[in-house]
Amino acid sequence: MRAHRSSARAALATTRPFRPAHPFVRSLPLIAALLALATSPAAHAGTYAPHIDEDFPTEVFFGDTHVHSSFSMDANSMGNTRLTPADAYRYARGEKVMANSGMEARLEQPLDFLVVSDHSEYMGLLPRLRAGDPRVLGDPVGRELSEGLQDASDGGMAAMGKLIGSLMSNQKVIDNQPLAYDIWREITRMADAANDPGRFTALIGFEWTSMPNGDNLHRVVVYGDGADRAGRNVPVSAFDSERPEDLWAFMERYAAETGGRILAIPHNANLSNGRMFALEDSDGRAFDAAYAKRRARHEPLVEVTQIKGDGETHPALSPEDPFADFENWDHGNLNILKTVPKEPWMLRFEYARSALRLGLDQAARTGTNPFQFGMIGSSDAHTSLGAVAEDDFWGKASNMEPGPRAQMGTFAATGSDPDEMGFDIWDFVASGYAAVWAKENTREAIFDAMQRREVYATTGSRIRLRLFGGWDFDEDDAVRPDADRIGYRKGVPMGGTLPAREGEAKAPRFLVSALKDPVGPNLDRIQIVKGWREADGSLAERVYDVALSDGRRAFFGRIRPIASTVDAEHATFTNDVGDAMLAAWWQDPDFDPAQHAFYYARVIEIPRPRWTVYDAVRLDAVVPKDVPKSIQDRAYSSPIWYTPGAR
Repeated sequence: MRAHRSSARAALATTRPFRPAHPFVRSLPLIAALLALATSPAAHAGTYAPHIDEDFPTEVFFGDTHVHSSFSMDANSMGNTRLTPADAYRYARGEKVMANSGMEARLEQPLDFLVVSDHSEYMGLLPRLRAGDPRVLGDPVGRELSEGLQDASDGGMAAMGKLIGSLMSNQKVIDNQPLAYDIWREITRMADAANDPGRFTALIGFEWTSMPNGDNLHRVVVYGDGADRAGRNVPVSAFDSERPEDLWAFMERYAAETGGRILAIPHNANLSNGRMFALEDSDGRAFDAAYAKRRARHEPLVEVTQIKGDGETHPALSPEDPFADFENWDHGNLNILKTVPKEPWMLRFEYARSALRLGLDQAARTGTNPFQFGMIGSSDAHTSLGAVAEDDFWGKASNMEPGPRAQMGTFAATGSDPDEMGFDIWDFVASGYAAVWAKENTREAIFDAMQRREVYATTGSRIRLRLFGGWDFDEDDAVRPDADRIGYRKGVPMGGTLPAREGEAKAPRFLVSALKDPVGPNLDRIQIVKGWREADGSLAERVYDVALSDGRRAFFGRIRPIASTVDAEHATFTNDVGDAMLAAWWQDPDFDPAQHAFYYARVIEIPRPRWTVYDAVRLDAVVPKDVPKSIQDRAYSSPIWYTPGAR
């Protein structure tokens, strides 16, 4: 092209044009040429735009896929008696609401999307019982419960205890299907009313609350559809079955009967006592390829961080990872009648990083990876308020909102030793959010992103994180302004599988970048977490520091920790340390093309005050000595997988 341009300039320089005497006459050839150009097909062919054929997501949206309203029995029984699903959507959109504690609440940064995931067990029943709904009173058990809730002698505790006891024993005491259908239709209509394509997405969902013997097998179920489809059938509950396979059967029937889309998201594997990622189905049989495919299809995501603890990894599972000890809950299971203590062997089947490794082994053995999941965070807030920023945390339940929680003591499981089995209110975590890379803020686009696993988890901060894997990235690609475009053109994004290699054998290359929360702390570092399966079947992992702030470098394998600017007395910090943005090109130095492997990014912020410190300052409370005063919040990308011989 340069040669052609030079030749054209030379021709113009050596040729003397004919110039008519009159200015208008001299303009005629130019006018004719412009008219011809304007009316030619090439003038409107649209070939000038270099990105005309590109169709990849350029926007990240932050949301919460796990919030409970007054329609959840446990949330209602713990004080959230007023805020409906409609109120939860209003709050998520940035509107001011009155919390059940009597204080006004409003998000500093509204959410882009929300799933109100009320428990399907007794969904919406308590508000109807409290209101004396005629359809409830027509049922003898319903009348008894309604009157019991209004019994002034015990404050309704006997009636509430009957309902809670039935949940723990998995024995339904009231079954009114017409009422259940009416409540579900109301919930789906509220979601449709709140949904505002392009501005705010209200996804329909519920929580299936299976808990055999107190072992947490909960799943949040999310629909990709509106009320016209999702509202046709009442959600399945643990009263119907505690088996995940039966939940999947419900999902399969829904898709077949309505043509709709639906997925499930396991959460709090850390409270499952080794059952969430066990390598046997509900009948005790080892996985086969059919089971693995079914599970991976229905459960493309895992909620890896939330109020009841972080589930990325555990120090016992990742002893060489100095950042593994992060907000871990390892007390036991969720049996509130008699908590079963955690045993060391259980941890392997409870944490996401370990499960991802187990999935590699299953892929090598059966040909299919049952744990090929993306990672998101969410809150599991039972207040209707999806607020999990360290400086704006409204707690797990309404009786733990700011103010009331400052005076609350240790919660201990009944029948357990409080010193050994109890957990304190300060143990709860201000976490987390689901981040989704999508083309637009609509139900269809966000659900698409969830299904293809192009999502990531944060523990409350709105870090903007990108990860791409491929074979042909150049070192300069990481710092180019169009690095994202290069990532899609030459590789796969988070949640994807590396394509088959072409040409010479070489290690995969990755582009990773992170931008700080606009109103949050700077970044400390970006890491790549790798897991792989050795030829002998053993599973391994390693964490690589690929980008460090403040110009730090590894020195004999050691990295100087970032300085802390936290002032716990005043609940403040500064961004005098760390970087606002980090980016890196990284090639696996230990790659073996015969090994199954996964890679995901972990971004860690500089220290900031933990939510407990903000409470202490604002509410004149005292933080116990053993409670950390600072925290380094983080983000986890969904993995990218490598499968030997994949085509």
